[in-house]
Amino acid sequence: MRYGFVIDLKKCYGCYTCTVVCKAANHTPKGVDFAKCYQGEIGTYPSALRQMLPTLCMQCAEPECLAVCPTGATVQDENGIVTVDRDLCMGCKYCMVACPYGQRHIVPEWENYYPGAGDDLDQYQAYAKATWEEKNGYGVATKCDFCRERLKQGRQPACVEACPAKARYIGDLDDPESEISMLIRRERGFQLNPEFGTDPSVYYLPAR
Repeated sequence: MRYGFVIDLKKCYGCYTCTVVCKAANHTPKGVDFAKCYQGEIGTYPSALRQMLPTLCMQCAEPECLAVCPTGATVQDENGIVTVDRDLCMGCKYCMVACPYGQRHIVPEWENYYPGAGDDLDQYQAYAKATWEEKNGYGVATKCDFCRERLKQGRQPACVEACPAKARYIGDLDDPESEISMLIRRERGFQLNPEFGTDPSVYYLPAR
């Protein structure tokens, strides 16, 4: 089984729920978003439309980040999900440079969300900081992992579960009869920048 992800651009209306719920689920520090949404415009006046482009780690079948990792910290499991072993990562940032989708992060230290507050953290931020330190630490690479622990529990990734527009799907790319495989075929699903040659596991359904 290879996990794949489908995002329907027709349904996404830019509410940023995916960004917020991902941050809450992963306790990411200030400035780190595993689920980013970019917005732009398509078409020309008077038919121009605002279009959102949600992104996350593409979980590439041929990941450049894995190819350049000098310590073996970046690994790919049997389901195609790419993860980082924090104990092996030395923070060289090769993977950050190699990732053509900009989906790698390194956090040098926890930065308070409230400017000027220093180390004075509120109760939630103190909890988020402790949780982040336990799982990810500082000075090492980190990234979206399709909420791997939730998948092991038979649950959906946080962003899929919370999307109010039901614009996100996850399933088995190796199964031609899975929901995502049929959506990709039927709705002309496409990969983002396939010319990079990494074979992303994230597909988009056309906006129009």
